[in-house]
Amino acid sequence: MSSPPYSTPGAAPTQEQDPQDVWAAVQAPRIAIESVQPTLDHGRFAAKAIVDEPVTVTATIFADGHDVLAAAVCWYDEQGQQHREPMRQIEPLGLDIWEGRFTPQRVGRHGFIIEAWWDIYATYRYELSKKHQAGVPVELELEEGRRLIEQAAERSEGALKEALDVIHEHFRILEHGAERVALLLASETAHLMHQADARPYLTRSDALYPLEVERLKARFASWYELFPRSETDDPERHGTFDDVHKRLPMIRDMGFDVLYFPPIHPVGRTHRKGPNNILEAGPDDPGSPYAIGSSEGGHDAIHPELGSREDFRNLVRVAAEHGLEIALDFAIQCSPDHPWLKEHPGWFSWRPDGSIRYAENPPKKYQDIVNVDFYAEDAIPSLWIELRDVVQGWIDEGVKIFRVDNPHTKPLPFWEWLIADIRGRDPAVIFLAEAFTRPAMMLHLGKLGFTQSYTYFTWRHTKKELTEYFTQLNESPLREGYRPNFFVNTPDINPYFLQSSGRPGFLIRAALATMGSGLWGMYSGFELCEGQPVPGKEEYLNSEKYEIRPRDYTAPGNINYEIAQLNRIRRENPALQTHLGLRFYPVHNDRLLFFGKRNETGDNFILVAVNLDPFETQEGAFELPLWELGLPDDAALHGEDLMNGHRWTWHGKWQSVRLDPWHQPFAIWRIRPAH
Repeated sequence: MSSPPYSTPGAAPTQEQDPQDVWAAVQAPRIAIESVQPTLDHGRFAAKAIVDEPVTVTATIFADGHDVLAAAVCWYDEQGQQHREPMRQIEPLGLDIWEGRFTPQRVGRHGFIIEAWWDIYATYRYELSKKHQAGVPVELELEEGRRLIEQAAERSEGALKEALDVIHEHFRILEHGAERVALLLASETAHLMHQADARPYLTRSDALYPLEVERLKARFASWYELFPRSETDDPERHGTFDDVHKRLPMIRDMGFDVLYFPPIHPVGRTHRKGPNNILEAGPDDPGSPYAIGSSEGGHDAIHPELGSREDFRNLVRVAAEHGLEIALDFAIQCSPDHPWLKEHPGWFSWRPDGSIRYAENPPKKYQDIVNVDFYAEDAIPSLWIELRDVVQGWIDEGVKIFRVDNPHTKPLPFWEWLIADIRGRDPAVIFLAEAFTRPAMMLHLGKLGFTQSYTYFTWRHTKKELTEYFTQLNESPLREGYRPNFFVNTPDINPYFLQSSGRPGFLIRAALATMGSGLWGMYSGFELCEGQPVPGKEEYLNSEKYEIRPRDYTAPGNINYEIAQLNRIRRENPALQTHLGLRFYPVHNDRLLFFGKRNETGDNFILVAVNLDPFETQEGAFELPLWELGLPDDAALHGEDLMNGHRWTWHGKWQSVRLDPWHQPFAIWRIRPAH
């Protein structure tokens, strides 16, 4: 058996070794750049960022020996222009962690690498300072410094060369060693030498790490969902886009900025569902809007009873005047009546008897829906391009936000291609993934380009569950690739918690959602505390998915005011405009949740206490996080109740809170030092 083409560690060199191996080793990097963040899968996918907000880049950087290192973040904007920002070591220094920041100023795909090198002059300056302070003779060191400056001037040009020549000449005319030491250690000298640095042993990170820079609404928005057809005062009359106009002021006044519609396309008649999902629909039943397509058109058409295309354009325009951006549902599914079945039968899978299989999501069955086959021979590339063009068509009508129905049941390569194609045309477009599925899949959709995602928040209720889940969302890799949108309910999900908890339960969930994430949403009826279920199921009785449901949105018991206050507080406090930075603090009651958020500049600090029990008053002692403000345990702290404006001063870190669910099951305080 022949010898392996390498040496055993510690063994003597063998004659078989190739000298080229030595040269390869000599040329290998002497500086290690590891644990780079923010990254996803070593740069395979783009981490998420927001325009005009700093991106903090960290890495572990070290080398052999004791020489001082320097490092920089080299970042590329959406036009490919290179920029450079210095990095610095952060405490604790022994961990070799470096940090740098840059601020993207436009939306679109960006990227960065990290560069590190030996900083010869910084190393020299450090050693000279130590020796001079210790009283060690430094004549040779002074000559070394002079040569370093001379060499730097020789490789420089323009004003930098002139400034270094001045320092070099100044050094030569100084007579006293102490004066020469002072000149070589001066901050101005160090600054010029850094600019002229030859950057020996320059090492670059292994990859160009991509960043998807998006507009603020990608991270901070309040969504309101309604069915336009229910905006009527008569269940026998189909609502219209013009009817939605009447609701805009109320939705705006509650503080929402995204108005989301389920599919607005023609609804099929074959196997149309009736009230409460029954299989036989009456002649006047509207059917499910998710059974998309009829003789009147498909995904690019508008249900004729909603109005015309011009009516839709007018609604988009008027909504924007109210501060509301329209979001549409992108549901890749068809009624058996969809025009595609006749025009493109090769886009579907047909059974041996010539029938087509309807959609299922066991135990649910959707007899009124059929699915396309993305990998059918006739579907590539025509189906993919058609679906892309559907999205682009609605973008051309002024829509920049799409809620995507069940993306985890569609091919992942399709989403990566479609989102990259659309955002390459218009990087302001936002995609929300309605993916209630396995954690790895939900994160992967974010990696592929989905801006936001529905979450498990709907099913997290106890202190332990909420603490664990909110903490996970703040940790890698979720913090780099997954933005949670805390919807409190949906037309598909009537959470068990809301079915029996009454008005306090709705307030609890609203407070947790609005304070826990920069993104939250609610489906209409939540403000009326609607929760009547199909017995034993997380579904609404008399579901609006199958019938027209007019409502009186000012009915007694509504929580319109509280929702408006919560959204106002979010708008006024930057710390609440993200899910990141959330920390939990001690409170002595398992039915009380106590957490805080603080913005990056530190001037906005919010504390939130929530009673998780919708039936009983809960109270407990809690610990103010004085240590985060650099204050001793007996310090004074100003507090302000953001729901009612009341102000006071706390003294000492231990305080108490009492929350009555029938009055207000939560408290939101803004704090600041008393001095």
